[in-house]
Amino acid sequence: MSGYDDDHHAPQPWGPHDWHHGAPHNSYSPLFLSMGVAIFLFALAQAWSYGTYTPGHIPTILLGLAVVGFSLIIWWRQDFSFDGHYEPLSTGVPFRGIQIRKVAVWVFLMSEMMVFTSLFSTYMRYRLGIENCGTVFERGLFDPVTNPTGWQEGVAVTCFEPASHLIASSWWHLAPGAINTFALILSSFTIVQALRYAKMPDLDEEVRRKKVYRYLGSTWILAILFLTLKMVEWFIGFYVPEISAIGLHEHDIVSLVNEGYTINADHYQHHSYVDEATGAHMVANIQVSASLFYVTTGTHGAHVAGGIIGLSYMTLKAWKGLYTPANAVSIEYFGLYWHFVDLVWVLVFPFFYLY
Repeated sequence: MSGYDDDHHAPQPWGPHDWHHGAPHNSYSPLFLSMGVAIFLFALAQAWSYGTYTPGHIPTILLGLAVVGFSLIIWWRQDFSFDGHYEPLSTGVPFRGIQIRKVAVWVFLMSEMMVFTSLFSTYMRYRLGIENCGTVFERGLFDPVTNPTGWQEGVAVTCFEPASHLIASSWWHLAPGAINTFALILSSFTIVQALRYAKMPDLDEEVRRKKVYRYLGSTWILAILFLTLKMVEWFIGFYVPEISAIGLHEHDIVSLVNEGYTINADHYQHHSYVDEATGAHMVANIQVSASLFYVTTGTHGAHVAGGIIGLSYMTLKAWKGLYTPANAVSIEYFGLYWHFVDLVWVLVFPFFYLY
């Protein structure tokens, strides 16, 4: 006897712990996963602070990663055999009758909305509250008589230098972010296609297996592309050779870090902040603006990285043909998260890359 009343309910509130049908999704793994992430992020912040690296925190970082890895293995082991026979439903108001996992995803996404709302509001507060570096430069070189409000050579001026001043300066600088926008939008389509084929009741099992794992794999590849281009934009840069046949000129695109756009840049110099008459360079303290850029885009990138981890597992499960119309709802739950990540980037891109 399996102990099931029907396909959606069980006699016990949490359902039977039956490995044949999969875990009842009352696992402690998400709790331990959260603890591992917290340990990792705390240790990482301690190990790298204002450009100073402290290797003594490496063991704590590894401990956090170990807890995360252990939690994921247990969680995936519990989910791997889940065939959709028992999907716990919420019994409390206002979510009565809705799958508990779907409620959990929506609650999680609401908390994520608060995270990114705080980042966006902080960005707008400082963007509008701190004078733009370009405006400061336009005031001209300091002169005690004719221009007492001007900037002085060698004296750092605290001002807001948006990353878009560098990124939107040319198409090639903007290319990684633009391609990433297209990649994430396309990945939202591929995850929907994976769900579509997984839910088809009359589809041949082998055809379903191939369709689902190919679309999930495509989503995984697009997510990897996103993070790769993010690293190119931040740290690596790239070279564009001259191809005269198509009118393409040579370009050496320098990364943001190599441009000096870093969170500890208190003596930042942009090549356009030079007084033509005297050759004097304006020096700026851009720690606030750079920190906001890296924290916001980095937080989004961390969510993409988390999605890659989940997609790795889901693609493996799909490759083994374990997604059926009965348990395809798991792809839907992940899709809710992935669409949220996509939507956030659609807001991040114009705010931080164009404005």
